[in-house]
Amino acid sequence: MNSSQAAFLPIAAMMFAAGLGIPIFASLNAGLGQQLGGPVAATAVTFGVGLAIALAVLALTGVPDRAAFTFERPWLWIGAVFMLFYATSVAYAAPRIGLGNAIFFVLLGQIVAAAAIDHFGWLGAIQSALTPRRLVGIAVMALGLYLARRPA
Repeated sequence: MNSSQAAFLPIAAMMFAAGLGIPIFASLNAGLGQQLGGPVAATAVTFGVGLAIALAVLALTGVPDRAAFTFERPWLWIGAVFMLFYATSVAYAAPRIGLGNAIFFVLLGQIVAAAAIDHFGWLGAIQSALTPRRLVGIAVMALGLYLARRPA
């Protein structure tokens, strides 16, 4: 195993763990939304707790230099909007169509977006062409998601 492969494995494991956390988060946020009477309230609480934790970690690891907070590339700041939309959407959808269905459609969207972003190198991503082999792999994944979902 070369050093590039050795560096890849821990990152792949971290991303697998992040993937495990997405449906757990979705289920917890949906439950919180039901408890609080709405998905927006759940998302606000989730972001509030997340902000508190992120600020505590920043206090321990160091705050970025003030000069780093620029708007030279304003689109970089829009990621929070996508996270807000995801958190609120899943808190709304999971109790209505089931957690599995909600996450399956999220995964399908992620696959399509990731393939396009990689293929065109959008948003500063490492460019990776959408070859016929990758396209077949994506189609197989999409088919698997379709077969795994259950009717609502």
